Amino acid sequence: MTGLHADHSRAGMSLRNPAREPGRDVVVLHKPSFPELLNEDLFRDAILRERRRADRFEQPFVLILISLGRVAGQPRWERLVELLSQTKFDADVLGWFDEGSTVGLIRTVGDRDAQETATALADTIRSELARSMTGEAAAGCSIRLEIYSPKTDAAQVLFEVPDTRDRRRGARHLAKRILDIAGSLALLIVFSPVFLIVSGLVKLTSKGPVFFGQQRIGHTGRPFTMLKFRTMHVNADPAIHRQYVERFISSSNASGPSENVVFKIVDDPRVTRVGRVLRKSSLDEFPQFWNVLKGEMSLVGPRPPLAYEVAQYRPWHRRRLLDAKPGITGLWQVTGRSRTSFDEMVRLDLRYARSSSLKTDLKILLATPRAVLSGKGAH
Repeated sequence: MTGLHADHSRAGMSLRNPAREPGRDVVVLHKPSFPELLNEDLFRDAILRERRRADRFEQPFVLILISLGRVAGQPRWERLVELLSQTKFDADVLGWFDEGSTVGLIRTVGDRDAQETATALADTIRSELARSMTGEAAAGCSIRLEIYSPKTDAAQVLFEVPDTRDRRRGARHLAKRILDIAGSLALLIVFSPVFLIVSGLVKLTSKGPVFFGQQRIGHTGRPFTMLKFRTMHVNADPAIHRQYVERFISSSNASGPSENVVFKIVDDPRVTRVGRVLRKSSLDEFPQFWNVLKGEMSLVGPRPPLAYEVAQYRPWHRRRLLDAKPGITGLWQVTGRSRTSFDEMVRLDLRYARSSSLKTDLKILLATPRAVLSGKGAH
């Protein structure tokens, strides 16, 4: 088995290509075609779908990556594909991780035997390849083992996994960014008299600054300072909201919209009289147009959470931080607003991320004034 080796990684999951790592001079002379294998884009999408399934059901999976090295002749690829086809289970996914250079296999495993199953699978593949290849041919082979488990430090791991489909979304992202810049700039100009009036009311009716800057968690977990008009008394105790949010998220599985749960605290004693009006009308959110102009937020997207909210997230909840940039308004705000369960709110955010388009954003933006004026679910 000289030259045939495995690289074991217990907790991480990265879509980097082992055949392209520094120090490996891989020369691919051709790209063999096999109908049994998913193409590169489909296989990488399958990895992302499996990651999301693992987060949702808290069940790990294994990714085996096999690279055949410098000169991969057709017979060697045929032997590898035949071996993997014989080894795979019906539920396994087999495809090109890097077409013509690296093949991957995805397998779901149980919590207790994840490492054991993954190691046994890698050892089987390695020994079979070593048995069927000469020493010179085996010298160029590389096997990489990745075990993804949502019960590890998944927050950081998830943010390190790039969605390769973003390469196909460049035009849509550009159009969305143009809409954000044009829309936020126009609204800041048009509503500048409202800004002055609200600023005066906040300043004259309670002590403290006009604006309130609060650290939120943005796209891919990056923190940023979100601006709002101050609606609370200075030095208000955040423990009230923290405890409420923790209870709300932890009990969301047993709650639903029919039970009239609310995401915001009703009759919060920390809120000023002017602050109640601002919150009811959503005027307190207007300074966030500056966050949009800076690129920290979008006009449309999921609500940006606080750090202690994210700490309560289940693994699948974190997808709302990965799939879309946070926004001032969104699908949740124009449908259920605060009167919905937390899980349902996350599902609405994920549904928006899957089907988002410029047309969808415009529909949500046009529906927002009606939702604001109705005051449904706002406190």
